[in-house]
Amino acid sequence: MPIVNVNDVSGNSFDYVVIGGGTSGSALAARLAEDSSLSVLVLEAGQENLNDPKIDMPGQYGQTFGDTKYDWGFSTVKQPYCNDKQLGWSRGKALGGSSSMNFFCWIKPPAADIDAFEKLGNPGWNWENYAKVSRKTETFHLPAKELTDLYPHTYDPDFRGLSGPLHVAIPSHVHTVDKLVQETFVNKGVKPIKDPYGGDISGTWIASATMDPKTWKRSYAATSYLVPNLARPNLNVLTEALVSRVLLADAKDADGNLTATGVEFIVDGKSYTAKANKEVVVSAGAINTPKILELSGIGRSDVLSEIGVDVKLELPGVGENVQEHVFFGVSFELKSDHATLDKFADPAFAAKQVELFAEGKGLFRTGITSFAYVPLAVANPNGAPAFYEKAAAEVKALKAKGIHPGLAEQLDIQLDILRDETQPEFELVAFPAFFTGISKPESGKSYVSILGMLNHPLSRGTIHATSKDPKEHPAYLEILVEQVKYIRSMIQTEPFKSGVVREVDPGPNVQTDEQMRDYVKNHLSSTWHTVGSCSMLPKEKQGVVDLELKVYGTSNLRVVDLSIVPLHIAAHTQATAYVIGEKAAEFIKAGLKK
Repeated sequence: MPIVNVNDVSGNSFDYVVIGGGTSGSALAARLAEDSSLSVLVLEAGQENLNDPKIDMPGQYGQTFGDTKYDWGFSTVKQPYCNDKQLGWSRGKALGGSSSMNFFCWIKPPAADIDAFEKLGNPGWNWENYAKVSRKTETFHLPAKELTDLYPHTYDPDFRGLSGPLHVAIPSHVHTVDKLVQETFVNKGVKPIKDPYGGDISGTWIASATMDPKTWKRSYAATSYLVPNLARPNLNVLTEALVSRVLLADAKDADGNLTATGVEFIVDGKSYTAKANKEVVVSAGAINTPKILELSGIGRSDVLSEIGVDVKLELPGVGENVQEHVFFGVSFELKSDHATLDKFADPAFAAKQVELFAEGKGLFRTGITSFAYVPLAVANPNGAPAFYEKAAAEVKALKAKGIHPGLAEQLDIQLDILRDETQPEFELVAFPAFFTGISKPESGKSYVSILGMLNHPLSRGTIHATSKDPKEHPAYLEILVEQVKYIRSMIQTEPFKSGVVREVDPGPNVQTDEQMRDYVKNHLSSTWHTVGSCSMLPKEKQGVVDLELKVYGTSNLRVVDLSIVPLHIAAHTQATAYVIGEKAAEFIKAGLKK
């Protein structure tokens, strides 16, 4: 099979060299390989990790996090607004990338968030095109009778893809918890959504997951895109190959652009090269992609000078405009026994569930299904105007300090979304188990943790290489307080009121706004949804790639991953990563026909 060894690659030429066999890179490589006249090489730094139960079996949320077999194990620098806490920044290091370790959530953003890409100077990047391409990625499976007998499910087949590589299904779920949570949200004034995959997610609904209901295994980029195409002789995949830099021609072409001639990569401590006849594609993720560009001599001259890399192309946007989702949890003890993931704490129970999973049964098939995306005006109608004004004042103050015009435009769009009373600002997720880190769950009890997430951050960060050594990792409130209050208020609303014994974390000792701020600061986590570090924007707006994802100042170098997202979206990012890979393939194939 064309999972090749280094001798098959070293010094050889391929039409397309894809750096990173993650979510976007796998989708792109598989689509390019459909043309038998093109040769494609994928260089993945991680292991294959195929047929690995820790990846394939759902119900093991976070089990691969921190394990270097699966995870890059990044962390941020100390965050001054989180009491100097360093946040863990897990990323998948394997074929399939982060799609091999995420929480299976299949979420698409609101239409307005994607239309914002177009407003920022990227014609064609709008919801209509996004929805069309996204349907191409998926095969949606109708919920099984086993599920519909327990819980009603609504969906609109017009919003779902029916023939794509990725299997998407409504998973087995803790229907008793979903009933509590969904009915409580509705009773608090949140509208129920029939199907959230058509551009309107503002409401409460049951989510789908990237699971194949024939086996209930994870459906992800490696198994859905790469493996089915490995029989193609023109698709070559090399794992455990760490790319150190893109090789660039010394002389510029007739248009004054740099040409990527290949890549340099490391296997077992030795350096090798592979040549690119047509293009090099960097698809290493929002953390590693800017680092690779910088080690190749592309980026801000001050950053490159600091790490001793010669500047080949001054491109100030590399590593800038970084945006991330964050979350915290509030956990509740449930009054009656529920089939929550807490039961896995019993080793005998867990062992039995492994046997059941082999038969397509049992608790390992459990997904995270109850979501609510809530506009600020719905969550806090009296306080919303004050929040709008505070956010506007903060943006005005930033502009007065002299921020980049491209950032000013982004912030104006974010203010418009914040003012729109139909657009979601809160994301609330019911995790069917104990998922907070202060107290410890008691044996034999059932819990639900309501996770509050911030999806439209006004703040920006940076990701830059800190060393010339490619093995070194790169460096990295008030609405959240309102989310704490909103989640806590659920216990005063039926049926949650009757179904919950008590709030466990943060607990009765956290009452004042200041105590809630400290709780959020001390227990905040990254949601592992980093975007923006190589933003798709006009160059004068600090863009790194154009609307076809080509790096400015180059003739044949593209970036194809979540780093190109210019403005964050109110959604988990998996679905969007696949769209980016699919769209890149469309751009490249269209260019070949010219």
